[in-house]
Amino acid sequence: MNKLPFALVLAVALGTCRTVARADTPALDPHLEKLRPLLEKTWKGSFKDSKPEHPAVDVARWERALNGRAIRILHSFNDGVYGGETLIFWDKSKQSLVYHYFTTASHDTIGTLTVEDGKFITHEVVEGDTSGVSEVKATSELLPDGTFHVKSEYLKNGQWVPGHEVAYREDANAKVVFR
Repeated sequence: MNKLPFALVLAVALGTCRTVARADTPALDPHLEKLRPLLEKTWKGSFKDSKPEHPAVDVARWERALNGRAIRILHSFNDGVYGGETLIFWDKSKQSLVYHYFTTASHDTIGTLTVEDGKFITHEVVEGDTSGVSEVKATSELLPDGTFHVKSEYLKNGQWVPGHEVAYREDANAKVVFR
């Protein structure tokens, strides 16, 4: 698999942590505050079906953007074989967190993020050449050991099918790579 939906990247950062902003903390849109604990960190995840002879590894860097009005995520899969950039922001007209995900492949996505029972749920519509995938849904959860667990499903050729499953951990030495 060389095309990762934004849902995978988003899942890296989703947790149930709450943070109280200090006076010296840079401003962030209040709707984005639940994601603050993940900012300025790099996360590395291995896919459930990854094998040493065929690794499947994703690296994502989360940053405050646009003077705190958005969150920017850069990610790369397998040292730049595939990658993308995402902007998450509050859409006042939709009263929802919305994201735009731009990829190095021939597709992009637009999605929404909601919180249900402490889990982060993403749903995105895929535009472009995706081998029949038109939508992606994912649920992510911060586990007690600090791992972000991500599980997705794809709407492919009109049928919902299992997607990817990934475990991410913070890794300050990991690098996002674009070719």
